[in-house]
Amino acid sequence: MWNALQTPSARQLGFAKAGLFVAALVPLLRLIWLGVNDGLGANPIEFITHSTGTWTLVGLLTTLSVTPLRKFTSWNWLIRLRRMLGLFTFFYACLHFMTYIWLDQFFDINTIVKDVIKRPFITVGFLAFVLLIPLAVTSTNSMMKRLGGKNWQRLHRLIYAIATLGVVHYWWLVKKDITQPLIYAVVLALLLGIRILFKARRPRLGSTAKA
Repeated sequence: MWNALQTPSARQLGFAKAGLFVAALVPLLRLIWLGVNDGLGANPIEFITHSTGTWTLVGLLTTLSVTPLRKFTSWNWLIRLRRMLGLFTFFYACLHFMTYIWLDQFFDINTIVKDVIKRPFITVGFLAFVLLIPLAVTSTNSMMKRLGGKNWQRLHRLIYAIATLGVVHYWWLVKKDITQPLIYAVVLALLLGIRILFKARRPRLGSTAKA
């Protein structure tokens, strides 16, 4: 069982990708189901906004968890799921953004601009969304080759800032009960802390090998 997880066959990897694809669609299908069956509550727009925002954050943290999990388990194939996770994260971020500018603001550009400038939680949320765009655009293999491996990696490190902005956006939104944003903040801090530990160990491991 463990060996199969470490080196899955092409067919098993295909099943894993298909399973992830279906799982990532569940939040959207749930929203559609609730909408059809009048289950979105007294304020449907707020419900959709919070739901899509939550799944964007979950997607960001799940994407960030791929590298630590791969290093802890040696399941190198997990890296092949990261692109799909990232693109679904961008998909839910787009739904979150469209809900705001379409259903909430009815494309009133003046009001949207005022909101972005005057309301800090919208400012950081908008910035996080804008920073996500180049990551989605450059997610293909052809873009990776065009940018070069190192430049591509530097660009995609923006996900650390994006995830931080996402947590801050949520934290400033709720104001009073910060339980949920605090959980996201702790998870993000752990994921970033693990990365810092891995980086700090690299020179030591290299010097040990030389010795």
